[in-house]
Amino acid sequence: MFSGIVEEPAKVVGIQKIGGNVEFRINSTFAKELKVDQSVAHNGVCLTVTSIRKEDDTYTVTAIEETLRRSNLGLLNEGDRVNLERSMMMNGRLDGHIVQGHVDCTAQCIERKELDGSVEFTFEYAVEPELVQKGYFTVEKGSVTVNGVSLTVCNSEPNRFGVAIIPYTLEHTNLGDVKVGTAVNLEFDIIGKYVARLQELK
Repeated sequence: MFSGIVEEPAKVVGIQKIGGNVEFRINSTFAKELKVDQSVAHNGVCLTVTSIRKEDDTYTVTAIEETLRRSNLGLLNEGDRVNLERSMMMNGRLDGHIVQGHVDCTAQCIERKELDGSVEFTFEYAVEPELVQKGYFTVEKGSVTVNGVSLTVCNSEPNRFGVAIIPYTLEHTNLGDVKVGTAVNLEFDIIGKYVARLQELK
């Protein structure tokens, strides 16, 4: 489980296709602290560390075909930055919201608006009615995870929503790299999914 509070945007330094899967090598300041089998969220996708090279501060993870299809990881190139977050410690504060690291779909940035002191993004995603019934939607002032970042929704519509990003978040995550046309990962709020499931069972 994660909180949506990104620790750092790290660089992809190697990509290798292995069958239908892709192995990513990531350069991170905390690579030396990791252990094989540890879970780390990459742009909001929970992946397992498979190897560590302490001599150059890198580690590898593998994304399977299903993950590549649902997320933007398959679009990554060497040199791109990915948002990293290690799994939560149960005795810590939940500064964001409950994030599973299971990306639901991708969305496309359709507007980036520079405001006085923040940047407002609008993201649009494909609406699938059966998924909406399962809680895959946003609500005004609710939480959503974008590329692994816990954010508050504004201007919620059936197939789009907005978020306002402060300069600190732009600087310390890869949301600063997002422009019109960029694909981002979305994870909708797990609480909404449980509420929708309970309604189904009535």
